[in-house]
Amino acid sequence: MLWEVGFTSKAAKQAKKLPWEIVENLGALVRELKVNGPERINWPSYSKLKGKEGCYHCHLRKGRPTYVPVWQVEDSEKSRVVIRYVGTHEGADYQRIC
Repeated sequence: MLWEVGFTSKAAKQAKKLPWEIVENLGALVRELKVNGPERINWPSYSKLKGKEGCYHCHLRKGRPTYVPVWQVEDSEKSRVVIRYVGTHEGADYQRIC
């Protein structure tokens, strides 16, 4: 069963401003989320966000700047994941995102 992957309107706007290399990596992550679900342990620095139910993040590229997406399981019964943030690690306020 495939997962449905969506973006919040804010995350969609953020994605449009990313460098091409990061957009390609984000596309690869989205494809993996659709096929394999929200737990992507094969991505660099993947982790669940502490204190946030069903929220995850990983690194799309390490270095300066480091780019991260944050996604949340919106509905596990309907297999729906929403990407809530994509941008620099420095700009990510994990407590407010999820």
